[in-house]
Amino acid sequence: MVLMIENECLKVSFSELGGELTSIQNQEDNIEYLWQGNPEFWGRQAPVLFPNVGRLKDDSYRYEGVTYYLGQHGFARDQRFAVKEHTATRIAFSLLSNEESRKVYPFEFELILSYELVGNQLICSYHVENTGKGPMYFSIGGHPAFNVPLGNQGNFEDYFLRFAPKKSRLVLPLKGPYIDLANKTLGQTNTDIALTRALFKNDAIVYETVGTNSYSIKSDKTPHSVTVSYDNMPYVGIWSPYPLESPFVCIEPWCGVADTVEATGELTEKLGINHLASQEIFKTQYTIEIN
Repeated sequence: MVLMIENECLKVSFSELGGELTSIQNQEDNIEYLWQGNPEFWGRQAPVLFPNVGRLKDDSYRYEGVTYYLGQHGFARDQRFAVKEHTATRIAFSLLSNEESRKVYPFEFELILSYELVGNQLICSYHVENTGKGPMYFSIGGHPAFNVPLGNQGNFEDYFLRFAPKKSRLVLPLKGPYIDLANKTLGQTNTDIALTRALFKNDAIVYETVGTNSYSIKSDKTPHSVTVSYDNMPYVGIWSPYPLESPFVCIEPWCGVADTVEATGELTEKLGINHLASQEIFKTQYTIEIN
């Protein structure tokens, strides 16, 4: 079932499967900004990653002496969410822990994904509540993919990434699917970065971030652009499949990250893990701006 919100600038569609964003079009000329999930390249569009971001070593972790198995990016993206709220410009989805989720993730929770249109911006919000009696550990993140080129104007290589503020950011390189902290470097994000296929030859580019950040996909060949921005999310991944000539780029704001090469497998020791006490709530958000 396709669910929609719209305002004077944008019309946006969603699926109950994963509470996933499936379309962002401007009202003026119906240009589609969101990747439409061609499985030849990548069959998803904007999955929400929960309760883990990236790959766990051996696809497993330990908590209180028990080993659990969980695939890349967690299970929420493949679950059917309930619609909690739906107005003309806002929609919210809810996922509750259940018997099946507890087999791979032994915590009681409610995950609420809400999306709201304000002018030419879509505000994407995450609400995680620990409904259990003990502590809860989790990661969460976005994975929206944007068409490149935008509106079929120009080629992939005509586009570039623009970072704000213009400053260097720490790059956490991947060794296979895992974060290689021993080889972290300073990325020169104080200038525009041209989009090339080779940029992604080592998989996603993962940056460690602090404070307010924004990332834009732009081109001198078109006035159309996309900007993803957030406050205080500690990581962002930028990805396009390599060596496929995939016509999209993902900008992924994360509160959590893949296991490190040295990870012990203990959930409580995981890099970037978030902790909630019983009945505590975690909230964060990022914004997609369409120009």
